[in-house]
Amino acid sequence: MDLKNFYTHLDEYAYREWFEGIETPWQPLDALQQSVSDALDGLQDVRKVSSFDGLMLAKNDTLSRLNEPACYVERWVEIEEPVLLEPLGIYLDKGTVLEPSALIKGPALIGKGCEIRQGAYLRGNVVVGDHCVIGHNTEIKNSILMNHTEVGHFNYIGDSIIGSYVNLGAGSRLANLEFRSPEDKRDMLFPRILMEVDGSEIHTGRSKFGAVLGDYVEVGCNAVLCPAVLLGKESWVYPNITVPKGYYPPLTRLAPADRKIKPR
Repeated sequence: MDLKNFYTHLDEYAYREWFEGIETPWQPLDALQQSVSDALDGLQDVRKVSSFDGLMLAKNDTLSRLNEPACYVERWVEIEEPVLLEPLGIYLDKGTVLEPSALIKGPALIGKGCEIRQGAYLRGNVVVGDHCVIGHNTEIKNSILMNHTEVGHFNYIGDSIIGSYVNLGAGSRLANLEFRSPEDKRDMLFPRILMEVDGSEIHTGRSKFGAVLGDYVEVGCNAVLCPAVLLGKESWVYPNITVPKGYYPPLTRLAPADRKIKPR
């Protein structure tokens, strides 16, 4: 599972060093919390603020109902220069637009020229590259998005890595948690996810793991990717498909059996 099977534009990504020397495509997720913390500590030439017009910043000690620090967007806001919302660990780069009712929990890194649309919910440890769209009622947690990626409508992205120029159709989901037994639920246990690649069983080491999507992947409306899907670059998932766990090489076409796939 060479990274070349997933990424054409990795060298253009601001945090490409997170992918150096890794053994599995999902390994950057294991260190994501520390990587985001280090990136925030290393920011230079950034205006650090404790308040920002149009954003309601709340810490644990200011709103007792909040379990985590959060930023609530009260009105349309365009970021004119890079800014760090210091109390929350939320970095917003130049040209990014935030629409009313979006909610961002820190820590988070959001790149240049993004759109964070109405009702978007970023649940912490979220990294968004440049020129991305996070759309209406889209929820993201503990995930990495690279550049020019669009998750525009009613999407769920959990514990995942999404490459550049990827599009998730409306209502598509990247599931990150497998079914659990009654005993596991009673004991609050989350078993580690296993997957099979080329006939060999692989221990992911993760109890929550969504997907790794390569550059230019297209996911159709209402498609569901089961936990631990690795989808090579330039692959397509047709609408209403459920994709089982496993590795799919570049240029894979996943469609209903009765659907003829037409070349572009």
